[in-house]
Amino acid sequence: MTSAQTPDTAGKLPRIALIDTLRGVALIAMATYHFTWDLEFFGYLDPGTATHGFFRIYARSIASSFLFLAGVSLVLAHGPVIRWRSFWKRFATVAGAAAAISIATLIAFPTEWIYFGILHNIAVSSLIGLAFLRMPAFVAALASIAIVAAMVVDNSWMPGLLDSSLFNSRALSWIGFAELPPRSNDYVPLFPWIAALLAGIALTRLAQRRGWLNRLATVQTTQNLLSKAGRHSLIIYLLHQPILIGLVYLFSLVHPAPPPDPRQGYVGSCQVSCENSGGEQAICQRFCGCTADRLITQQLMTPLQQGSVQPQDQRIQAIAEECSIGSQLP
Repeated sequence: MTSAQTPDTAGKLPRIALIDTLRGVALIAMATYHFTWDLEFFGYLDPGTATHGFFRIYARSIASSFLFLAGVSLVLAHGPVIRWRSFWKRFATVAGAAAAISIATLIAFPTEWIYFGILHNIAVSSLIGLAFLRMPAFVAALASIAIVAAMVVDNSWMPGLLDSSLFNSRALSWIGFAELPPRSNDYVPLFPWIAALLAGIALTRLAQRRGWLNRLATVQTTQNLLSKAGRHSLIIYLLHQPILIGLVYLFSLVHPAPPPDPRQGYVGSCQVSCENSGGEQAICQRFCGCTADRLITQQLMTPLQQGSVQPQDQRIQAIAEECSIGSQLP
């Protein structure tokens, strides 16, 4: 979200329009994902659609692209010499916007407010990224690769290796090592996501050494609609979701979504929560189907969804324990 510039042969600093365009493409992708989330929130899509399967991968790709481009821009803006006044001004703007989102979502979604989302990550990761601007490019590259490798090992080969209940509180879960982080509508912890920003730093440092940036500036020499949007990405980020939610809300007044199936809604949200906690898909499907059927049989589904019965209720806990044992069986 910082101006992307590089010196040309005359000593000027022309803007690389292609970087702005790529950021504009990322904005479009982000808006389409958030629109999917909005449709789910208002009941037009099945629960869990925006946080499961393809859309889960889509969301992670979008977050990675923003952080990668933030790393690129960090080098282009502060590579030769860190312009501290400019950096702190931009840092304050992004951090202030992140704080505003936290306050707004705390009011609108008190149980799932955004305490560390993409803007929070960009602010903190950019601050850490400054240290890598004075190091050889391979240091940032190795750090990025090491973080990704650790994530693969933690998620695939040795689940929970890096996680600890000590990081479960909001005060520490933003670091990225929580076993069960607090629920949030946008959770982008420092680790492993800083790997994308470090990759952007490493690649741009390499491009500087090889003289590729001057050639990159010639790929797109004029601004288009996407590049113009990319130049104002922060304001678009802040405004697009309230507008989209408002449009879907107005549509819902004219054409309300059909009443949700309580069992389907429970199973969808249960599977997402189970898989996000590290459970295997097949086991989560059996567990959630089992608990749904028993909740309905014991007439606890509606009270649970209405909040008159809490998940800590002994009857709910007994069902969960029984279904957890059963779901482990082949």
